[in-house]
Amino acid sequence: MKIGIACDHGGFALKDFVKETLEDKGCEVVDLGTDSFASVDYPDFALKALRMLMRGECDRIILMCGTGIGMSMCANRIPGVRGSLCSDPYTAKMSRLHNDSNCLIMGGRVIGEAIAKEIVDAWLSTPFEGGRHKGRLEKIELIPSKI
Repeated sequence: MKIGIACDHGGFALKDFVKETLEDKGCEVVDLGTDSFASVDYPDFALKALRMLMRGECDRIILMCGTGIGMSMCANRIPGVRGSLCSDPYTAKMSRLHNDSNCLIMGGRVIGEAIAKEIVDAWLSTPFEGGRHKGRLEKIELIPSKI
């Protein structure tokens, strides 16, 4: 599986750990930055990963900022992106099982490495259940045309 990861300065401390976790699981990782604690604008880095996902250049993406909220706002503006802000393994599992999440979002100032590893493990290992959930996802995609 090929996964793009991106963060701002608030997610930088967690990014290298997540990257290593993914590589240990055999994933190909594309690191889209940032590469320091210097203040940057999270939408710029979200955009790099979102473009990759929408172009089919990766299978999934992981975004990180201080709380994950800003990255969530960016991700879920894009039709077809199902960004899930997860702070525990259960929400990560359910984001895949019921919502077919293709974008994991975490807050670097909210969770530590041990929880991040559990979240990534759950997100990677849980398949989409389909069934009634597929119809719900189709309804989400129609929302912009109904406003």
